[in-house]
Formats: sequence, structure tokens, C-alpha cells
Amino acid sequence: MSTVAALIDFAGAAHRLPQGVAASARHFLADTLAVGAAGHDAPGAAAILAVASTMGQGSEARLLGTAGRLPAGAAAFVNGYRIHCLEWDAVHEPAVVHAMSVVTAALGAVIDRRGGCDPETALAALAVGVEVAAGLGDAATSPLAFFRPATAGAMGAALAVARLDGAPLLPALGLAYSSLAGTMQAHVEASLALPFQIANAARAAVLAGDLARAGFPAPADVLDGPFGYFRLFDAGDSGRLVARLGDRWRITELSVKPYPSGRASHAALGVLAVFAGQDVAAVELACPPLIRRLVGRPMQADMTPSWARLCLPFLAGLMLRDGRIDPRCFTPAQFADPSLLAFAARVTLVDDGNPDPNALFPQAITLKLGNGHTQRIAIPATLGSPDAPLSPAQAAAKLALARDLASPGADPRLFTDPLGYFTDPT
Repeated sequence: MSTVAALIDFAGAAHRLPQGVAASARHFLADTLAVGAAGHDAPGAAAILAVASTMGQGSEARLLGTAGRLPAGAAAFVNGYRIHCLEWDAVHEPAVVHAMSVVTAALGAVIDRRGGCDPETALAALAVGVEVAAGLGDAATSPLAFFRPATAGAMGAALAVARLDGAPLLPALGLAYSSLAGTMQAHVEASLALPFQIANAARAAVLAGDLARAGFPAPADVLDGPFGYFRLFDAGDSGRLVARLGDRWRITELSVKPYPSGRASHAALGVLAVFAGQDVAAVELACPPLIRRLVGRPMQADMTPSWARLCLPFLAGLMLRDGRIDPRCFTPAQFADPSLLAFAARVTLVDDGNPDPNALFPQAITLKLGNGHTQRIAIPATLGSPDAPLSPAQAAAKLALARDLASPGADPRLFTDPLGYFTDPT
């Protein structure tokens, strides 16, 4: 059986999620909806909404965190942006894929259009979509060039949508593949095009399902073909993608992001939170090359909020000063703060020689304290990962900040009954 055939068989199978897998799906759905509500007025969100409002007529699907409804594809576009724009959405670290973001935005819009969905059916579709999205990244051996959360995310989301909506799966996958877009250039420049790429992928997943259901043709050999995914987007082993489908369930392997900043900053920030308010003179982080590439950028007085979210030198000073990362501090006044600028110059990231181009851990941090002492702390797993889960207090702090950032008019079920919100649009 070909890899594509095995993937389609898995995506279309009648899955009854094991209890632990279903619990993980509910947990990460709640996390994703909360951060989406928190992102309703982040930089760029108003423009995304304004343009989405021109994408046809209709009120098929809700917008995360605010009133109003749009056609399903347009709502997926808006909600995908809101979920990723604060860099607060869950990630599968070995895959380097924000596996919930595109899948949740696209699937939620289609559930709304259908008028609701049985919760078990919705969770199974969500888990299937995450399995495909994270599996594609997990099978990759090359460093990121295309923005993998969008490319892999669109393919996983299209299969989740098609599974739920009764569209033929192979054409849906092929049409999603034909729609893939988004590169790491947006990350290098800290451009708002980065969450736009998630938004675009979510809309593309809905469109792929709709076209497949309408009988539109699509390429089939989209994984191993001469111009397939593993030839163009990521070098890798497609066999790893399908080796343990339905057994492993990668949704149980996701990491929660405790802070609204790039995931590559969180190992250091988790340690620095313990030292908040103390006299730390300098920080050195020994880390894999990908960490330096993602968040080892200099702090600048004229930087943008999207640059700040990916700037560990700035984030480190903010954490030591405030004990948390609050996006409401991503302002010109904070960026020009002389004390934060001075401390940022004393934060360095050094390559630890890790040969894996996709590795995010392990890391080690060395703190130079004001009393002249030096402390080195090994970080084998990043805070929020399965090997270093958030404490109840840390999880509550994230939820409380998301509530504070959400619109006062947000549907309260987003925080009290997220699965009910997701599956019952009434």
C-alpha cells in the first residue's frame, strides 16, 4: 500500500479515541480556543477581519472571541489568524508544527456551518487532523524553509474537514497540497505575514474540502510523487508518517505554550521566572542552532510587537522584571526602556552543536548573579512539554491572562465549556 493510501485509510477510519487521547484533545482544544479569543485585537487582526468581511456573503460560522459571523472559509481565515497571532498556540516540538491552529480554525468553521456536531465526532476529526499535521513535521529531516505549521497544518486540516463533511478524502488532500504556501522569510523578518500564513492555510483547508465535495479533481501522489511534499517542502521519510497511525496519537505529545512568545524562548523563560525580581546581571543560553535562529535576534528600540515576541533578549528582561510575559507590554515605551535595552545586551545565545536541524532541546542556561556567583541550570525539556508540564498554578495563570485579553463580549463558554462552544454554535 502506498503512503498516501495508508494515510487516507487512517483519515477515513471509524476512530473511537481512547480515553487518554480524548482527554488530550479536549485539553488542547480548550487551550487553543482561549488563545484565539485573546488574539481578537492583536496587531493586524483588524485588517484581517476587514478583508475577510469582503470574502462573500453569509453567516455560516462564528468568530473567536467577538460577535459576528462570516462564510465558513472567511471565518476560518480570521480564526486562524487570531489563534496564532500571539505566538501562544500549542506546538508539537519534535515536528516543529503548531498542529492545533489550522485544524481548529478550519474544523470549527465547518462544524458551525453544519449547525453543530457530536462532541466525540468532533474530537476524532480534530485528533486525525493533528496526527497528519504533526506527522508530516515529525517525518521531516530538513530544516524549516517553508513555514511548516501552515503547510503541514493545511493538509491535516483538510483531511479533518473532509472526514467531518463527507468530502472524498484523497481529492481534499490533493487540493490542500495544491494550495500550500508560506515560508520562513516571514519569521526571519518577524512579519505579521506569519500568522497570516496560518489564516490562509485554514481557509485553504475549508476550500479544499468544499471543492472535493463538488467533484473537483486533484493530484493524488502528493507525498512521494516527483513534485510531492517530501520532494518540495520537506525532505523526509514518508514511512515515518504512517508507521504508527492510530497507535501513537500525536495529539497526546503536544506542548502548551505558557507565554505569548515564540516557543523557542520558553525554556529560558521558564527558568528566569524562578529568578524574577532577583539581581541577575547576565544570561547565556547554550541551545540548538534552531533556537538561535528563531529567537536569538537583537532587541531594538524601534522593533514591532511581532519582533518582540521572537526576541529572547527583550523577553528575558521582561520576565526578570515582571515575572510574566504580557503582550500589553509590547509597546514603543517598553522597547525604548533604557534598563531593558541595557539588560538585553547582556543576553547571549551560543550554539551547543546539536546536529538535528529541527531540535528545540535540550538547553542549558548560565546566570551571572549580581553577587558575582554563576549558576548553570540544565533544561532537558521545555516548560509546557509532556516531560515538563505546567503546574496547576501556571495553567491557571495562562487562562487568567487569556481571559483578561479577551473581549468582554466573548462567549463565556470559551473559558467554561470549550468543547460545548466548539460543537454547538447555538
